[in-house]
Amino acid sequence: MEIGVSTFVETTPDVNTGKVISHAQRIREVVEEIVLADQVGLDVFGVGEHHRIDYAASSPAVILAAAASRTEKIRLTSAVTVLSSADPVRVFQDFATVDAISNGRAEIMAGRGSFIESFPLFGYELNDYDELFEEKLELLLKIVAAEKVTWKGGHRPAIQNLGVYPRPVQDPLPVWIGSGGNSESVVRAGVLGLPLVLAIIGGRPLQFAALVKLYKRAAAHAGHDLSKLTVASHSHGFISEDKETAADKFFPSTHYVMNKLGRERGWGPYTRSSFDDARSLEGALYVGDPETVAEKIIYLRKYVGITRFMLHVPVGTMPHEDVMGAIELLGKEVAPIVREEVAKWEREDR
Repeated sequence: MEIGVSTFVETTPDVNTGKVISHAQRIREVVEEIVLADQVGLDVFGVGEHHRIDYAASSPAVILAAAASRTEKIRLTSAVTVLSSADPVRVFQDFATVDAISNGRAEIMAGRGSFIESFPLFGYELNDYDELFEEKLELLLKIVAAEKVTWKGGHRPAIQNLGVYPRPVQDPLPVWIGSGGNSESVVRAGVLGLPLVLAIIGGRPLQFAALVKLYKRAAAHAGHDLSKLTVASHSHGFISEDKETAADKFFPSTHYVMNKLGRERGWGPYTRSSFDDARSLEGALYVGDPETVAEKIIYLRKYVGITRFMLHVPVGTMPHEDVMGAIELLGKEVAPIVREEVAKWEREDR
């Protein structure tokens, strides 16, 4: 069971002061958060790509490269790379470079993206949303599989027997498929035999068990070894020494962001009661003291089948010291509880 952190490097206004942290400062803070995550024994850290004013990470690979030289064991991944509006050649080169700096710890998490700002920015049409992802994923996987590539598609110039360099330390460089719960993307990951990441950020996590089963059925039908496939979750959360402190610290920025996105997307209002409901054992918020959060991760492993858990923290802008405190508790207190319980199951199954 792998446990880690993901972030979108957000720069929303501080809910108490109204001040907005600079992109530069927030990026530097995230590098420090990755270094701490490595020091406390977490397995993975993911940085998500966005192209708007309230997110600072338009180039996750550069941030991960900065952290790669200061870390030793933690795996470094995008969360996600918006592959539809990116050049797969460049994506591969960037993450192969991170792989070199980290000596084999880089991963790519490819997704279509739930935000659309990158499409007009890089000259793509939203009408081609699905086709772009399918085509670019095909090219990326060809590059991962072989040094020299021959490929032709409809949205990028063809490649005729050209080499793509540098080659990564890992062979192959891991490529994950990120999904918000779309059955088509889950089946695609299964058919390709690629690891799957589910964004479990609302509703009831148990609802995702059916998608995990669908993923495994598709993989088995395509002839893949199910024992080698990994399913991860990316879930909002925060950890403090006691439950109510955790909730009171995490709610204000989460409330701000969820209602801001809600106005953009036509969602209903996000309230403290909906927040508190999601903190329950069956809910999608991993907020509380270490024992509470560990119990929820174990529940997710047992009933949904997740084998990698990524705590998304913060949501919105929170004090850097609070985020660092949550990461430390995740590594030092939560992860050992979860790993011990999973190891116990495995011993009993033998």
